[in-house]
Amino acid sequence: MAEKTYYEEQNSKGLKHLRGLIETLPPFVSDFFRSLGQKNTSVRTRINYAYDLRLFFQYLIDNHPEICDKKMDTITVEDLDKVLPSDIDLFLEYISFYQKERPESEDTYLEVHNGEKGRARKLAAIRSMYKYYVKIQNIKTNPAALVDTPKIHDKEIIRLNPNETADLLDEVESGQDLTERQKKFHEKTKKRDLAIVTLLVGTGMRVSECVGIDIDDIDFNVNGVKVTRKGGNEAVLYFGSEVRGALLDYMEERKNIDALKGNENALFLSSQKKRITTRSVQLLVKKYSQVSVKLKKITPHKLRSTYGTTLYNESGDIYLVADVLGHADVNTTKKHYARMDESRRAKAAKFIKLRKED
Repeated sequence: MAEKTYYEEQNSKGLKHLRGLIETLPPFVSDFFRSLGQKNTSVRTRINYAYDLRLFFQYLIDNHPEICDKKMDTITVEDLDKVLPSDIDLFLEYISFYQKERPESEDTYLEVHNGEKGRARKLAAIRSMYKYYVKIQNIKTNPAALVDTPKIHDKEIIRLNPNETADLLDEVESGQDLTERQKKFHEKTKKRDLAIVTLLVGTGMRVSECVGIDIDDIDFNVNGVKVTRKGGNEAVLYFGSEVRGALLDYMEERKNIDALKGNENALFLSSQKKRITTRSVQLLVKKYSQVSVKLKKITPHKLRSTYGTTLYNESGDIYLVADVLGHADVNTTKKHYARMDESRRAKAAKFIKLRKED
């Protein structure tokens, strides 16, 4: 039996988690999630939908006059027809700010905020569920379709300029501004950390793609690395000389590390000799960027944005950027880089002279 890839392992864990979540929802909802799986919706999306719908049903139990006498496992598909658009509007207003009990303590509460994107995602989950049950004629109405999507205001995309990128990489390499305690760990991990950060900013890959890389996914003959994209598709990303150098330095070190069983082929290892996690990569990027780029909150995703910006500035080809970043829809890429187009158009005006200057 062939060994599972990192993506397959994560997918299996996600499916197990999803099944547990579905068991906490009204029984009829399992049909809806089965339909999402048949459409090849990602496991992560289905998990998010499960959390969102559980919150929605709990709100109905707590607040809806015709459903409040029920428990989660007694809500039926017919109850969906009792919900009005105004009920969903009130739900979206409620989740802007609410409190819930902390799992570890019954005496304290956790404050939860949902911004524009959070409310829009929960509305999308409710709409999708209603659309499915209307389609198979289990219910007659889709009140969610009559609710306006929360307006999402564009935020400035945070990215590094070339000098900031250089400062970040210099800090990862030297560790000069770290605390004394951090410097002790830095001596042990600096080659790994430099390889990770250089790879992220030099290819634009997602942090989940980075941690999933195996040793045999690197081909220095073509300077390429194989990654598994969202949805399970594989792609080869190509890197330049700086990424190549950082990877080669780390690979020499990696050869002398005996990874724990099941992690032998993982490229990047934690100090416990296991495959490094996405959370660990997020924390190491935060650690170095806090002391080198103090005015910006940098995450692995911001390094991805930095790569995309650099590539677009150099090529002017939005389709190339979309392809390399792994965006399924080029409109997603256009949305992120539309402001750069505006800047280019504004500069064009400076080149046009209607009259000769004296």
